[in-house]
Amino acid sequence: GVDEMVLSLSAKGLTHGEISAHLAEVYGAEISKSTISTITDSVMAGMTEWQNRPLDSVYPVVFIDCVNVKVRDGQVANRPVYMAVAVTAEGHRDILGLWIGDGGEGAKYWLQVLTEIKNRGAADVLMLVCDGLTGLPDAVNTVWPATIVQTCVVHLLRNSFRYAARQDWEKVAKALRPVYTAPTEEAALERFVEFTDAWGGKYPAIVRLWETAWAEFVPFLQFDVEIRKIVCTTNAIESINARIRKAVRARGHFPTDQAALKCVYLAVMSLDPTGTGRKRWTMRWKAALQAFDITFDGRLTAGRR
Repeated sequence: GVDEMVLSLSAKGLTHGEISAHLAEVYGAEISKSTISTITDSVMAGMTEWQNRPLDSVYPVVFIDCVNVKVRDGQVANRPVYMAVAVTAEGHRDILGLWIGDGGEGAKYWLQVLTEIKNRGAADVLMLVCDGLTGLPDAVNTVWPATIVQTCVVHLLRNSFRYAARQDWEKVAKALRPVYTAPTEEAALERFVEFTDAWGGKYPAIVRLWETAWAEFVPFLQFDVEIRKIVCTTNAIESINARIRKAVRARGHFPTDQAALKCVYLAVMSLDPTGTGRKRWTMRWKAALQAFDITFDGRLTAGRR
């Protein structure tokens, strides 16, 4: 069981040195750092198989998010690890894959990633939720022309707070709430004008942020409240990000992109071992499933046949 223990500790964020010290202290086992590295390297074949596994034919929602890791390539630099997290037609959370970039990704990069997902069987995606990634909307429209691209509302709010003084966060949040909870796009625009009148003088950068994101922000306003709940929540990815950040933070930095990906993959594979997270999604999914199927003219059930 040493291999399993090493992989489990590695997934929890322990460095190779810490794992070696832990095994020696608790079990009296002398395992070198190089042996631990060999054990963790053994997961790479499984990672490749996982990254190329067949996917469902249709997904109601796919979230694209990223976590930054530090890689020493001559000098230590940030590298984004992108993650596609889908909600399946059964209401389960499914991580479709991991990709590492250099931070300057454009439409060509995203076209390659999305085409890979499509070639693995995902013929249709109803909605894709992201946070202003350059070139991604154009690539989505090329791969899945009928897919609606939606800016993540929670990320939009968090980015707004970056421009506001901490003492104003609560007031700004309260002023923006009528915008993203409006019943229609017209009503949202009216509330945004009111926000601009109240806060535009003090925080013009927040106004500019929302104006820039407006085209990708408003699509979900046309949908039923059940769809809004699924699209607006980031719980699907926040728990994943928290586990990944814990693992990569313990490492400091990685010698190669592949080492960083291996660490993130191990963290992802250790998620939700009891299945309670998956059940939570399923319990609240039935109403949303019906809303998605009606709103998107049966594409969800048609794609599953």
